[in-house]
Amino acid sequence: MITVVGESLVDLVRPAGATRDPSAHPGGSPANVSVGLARLGTPVTLVTHFGEDDHGQLLHEHLTDSGVSVRRVPGSPRTSTATAALDEHGAAHYAFRLTWDLPEPPEPAAGTRCLHTGSLATSLDPGAGVVEKLLARQRSEGAVTISLDPNVRPVLLPSREQARSRTEFQVGLADIVKVSEEDLAWLYPGRAPEEIATSWQRTGPALVVVTLGAAGSLAVTRDGIIRRPAPAVSVADTVGAGDSFTAAMLHRLYDAGLLGGDRRAALHGIGREDVTRLLDLAATAAAITCTRFGAEPPTLPELRAATDGDDAACPTPSPSQASAAPPGTPS
Repeated sequence: MITVVGESLVDLVRPAGATRDPSAHPGGSPANVSVGLARLGTPVTLVTHFGEDDHGQLLHEHLTDSGVSVRRVPGSPRTSTATAALDEHGAAHYAFRLTWDLPEPPEPAAGTRCLHTGSLATSLDPGAGVVEKLLARQRSEGAVTISLDPNVRPVLLPSREQARSRTEFQVGLADIVKVSEEDLAWLYPGRAPEEIATSWQRTGPALVVVTLGAAGSLAVTRDGIIRRPAPAVSVADTVGAGDSFTAAMLHRLYDAGLLGGDRRAALHGIGREDVTRLLDLAATAAAITCTRFGAEPPTLPELRAATDGDDAACPTPSPSQASAAPPGTPS
């Protein structure tokens, strides 16, 4: 099981030059990662909150229909929204109307081997402070792998210095970090992504991955830097592409038996060939998502088809893993 903790919200997407009302799509980075994992056959529980309104119903159906087990915690009666205005290249620029709060640090689902969080869940108070307590406790107990995607939203953050300090603290608690080049450019103006990723990796994570958009991705491990290109695709929009990358990356590590506190040494020893396959698989998942409107990550058959059925790149889950995927439970 992978437990994801974080926000669920509705993306109101307005294409470039459009005059009609924006279209509503389920979103929120942690929710998108959960859907991506479930569609790839990885058992996942999402700890989140959303309202008892039409947007909340849309989220609930989307999550459970995809196979995500949803655990709702008390929160705002109104579902959070993010208005995504698309430019002529399909890139999204966001404006938010949301709240994020948790009464106390949630317990991961039974059998959890990896805890993933990030985005607004780790940056928007008061909930972010509660999530940090969860990360610190889980790091101290050492039973799970901790995965983090800062997914920076500058419009919602305090000063750059405060955001940088908080992010660095959270990175130091994590085993796996995925971050975008755009995030790093805002946090550290003028510094090269590989320089920052190398610095972060030295604070504790086994693996720091930076997505570079059309230029591909890079990963830093104790063996150094690995760079990989991105597939060329016709882009509908980029909404959820980074989350699909994260989901496919965690799916691959799950199938490889590299998640869980008892596998921390093995994760730190991951080889360059395995990292190469990991980056290629994740980039393929992100590329598929870019060809669709909204955050719509691929299913396992779609990902396997895109990798030409390469069993090493995209293994088929074992019967025990496949049967463990939750069918989606009502909240």
